[in-house]
Amino acid sequence: MAQKIKVIYENEVVPYLKETFEYKNIHEIPKIKKITINRGLGVNAQNNKVLQKSIDEIRQITGQQPVVTIATKSIAGFKVREEMPLGITTTLRREKMYTFLDRFINLTLPRIRDFQGLDPNKFDKNGNYNLGITDQLIFPEIDYEQVDQMLGLNITIVTTAKNSKEGLALLDKIGIPFSK
Repeated sequence: MAQKIKVIYENEVVPYLKETFEYKNIHEIPKIKKITINRGLGVNAQNNKVLQKSIDEIRQITGQQPVVTIATKSIAGFKVREEMPLGITTTLRREKMYTFLDRFINLTLPRIRDFQGLDPNKFDKNGNYNLGITDQLIFPEIDYEQVDQMLGLNITIVTTAKNSKEGLALLDKIGIPFSK
């Protein structure tokens, strides 16, 4: 399944990008480097049950064990102490990245109610795409009965594109549905 997106990239996206942006060198052509999935829990991370449930959900979604992020310094205004867990993150590369992207495009996005496409304006100046998911139930791996509270997550698709125009062309050609 993961091979499908890789094959699309190699056979359709590379020639299209090379022709459109007139690259001289094959290494100039943008590609997806990694996908990071983050969930900030804030003070809820103090609750071991919430933290463990989040870890299990991210593991089910990505197929990879997430890392617990901890505070590096204390901030009294936010009631945060040093070494306190704040959230979880995981980085997908190579095969797991392609597998996740394929499942995300073909299974997860169609499950969003009234889905009109992703916002094409969420690119940063380096061609990386950020999107926030407000409800973890859109992922088919998550069982509705096991969810206690709705927790969102952030997905960042990191590319080697030089600007947002190249990043949009890359992800659009791969098959990510953007709104027009």
